[in-house]
Formats: sequence, C-alpha cells, structure tokens
Amino acid sequence: MSIDLYCEIYPEVADCHPITVEQWQEWFAKWETYLVSEQAIADGEYELSLAVTDDLTIQQLNLQYRQQDRPTDVLSFASLESDIPEIPNDDSGYIEPTYLGDIIISQTTAIFQAEERGHSLTYELAWLAAHGLLHLLGWDHPDDESLEVMLKQQDLMLQLISL
Repeated sequence: MSIDLYCEIYPEVADCHPITVEQWQEWFAKWETYLVSEQAIADGEYELSLAVTDDLTIQQLNLQYRQQDRPTDVLSFASLESDIPEIPNDDSGYIEPTYLGDIIISQTTAIFQAEERGHSLTYELAWLAAHGLLHLLGWDHPDDESLEVMLKQQDLMLQLISL
C-alpha cells in the first residue's frame, strides 16, 4: 500500500507556503492508512496530484470547469467514478497505481479563511486537502446532513496528523 503524491506549490505562493512536500506526503500516507482501515479505500497503490496556487489561477479553473467566475478554496477533479477504487491486478505481480485525481487549493483564500476562523494556515491547508481527498474518493455534501458527516471525517483526518 502506498500513495504517490505529486505536489506542486505555485511560485506565486511558494515564498509563504508553510508545508514541505515531504510533510504533505507523510500526511497523505497517514490518511491512506486510515481510509484503508475504515474500508473507505481498497488496499493498493495510488497516485494523486496536489497543487497549491493563488486566487487568480483557481478562479480561472473554477470558471473553466464549474462555470463559476470567482475564486474558491479547493477544487477536486476525481478520475474515478466508483466510491471505493478497485485495484487492477495481473499475473505478473505488478500493480499499476490507481490515479485518484487532482486537488487544487488556493493558498490566497486559505490565508483569509484561516484568519477568519482563528487557526493557522497549516491547519486550513490540511483541512482543505483532506476535504479534496474525500471528494476524490466519492464523498459529497449536497445537503446539511452529508456535509456534517464529511466535516466530522475531515476532523478525524486532521487529528491523525496532530492538527
């Protein structure tokens, strides 16, 4: 079991980004272990990308893919249509990693939200990444009840990484 995280911190926000790529990798690995134990994801090899950018870039993506001409805090683009990814297997023993999708976070919006909510930028970025990961795995929040369940799951994931 492993998760390969392709992490890109855009130059526009890199000078004030508080999390190392190694820290992101460690957090996603802990989340994967937890999600496997909860049967929210199958035991296997996974890949996903995380990009941390600014409001201008995320606004352009939000307009292009969601027809909303405004910045947002996080976008998730799942590559799978099933709730729990199934890992393809062949006779050679090689397992092709399952690509979960892309998470894009606006650090500009995260800074504002962290200040507004009275916690650190690190906490806000991790919270948004956990939210994005859950969306990649098929979680959604079309109503208040499902949002509450998802928020509790995010809180548990942040506790796993001591935030």
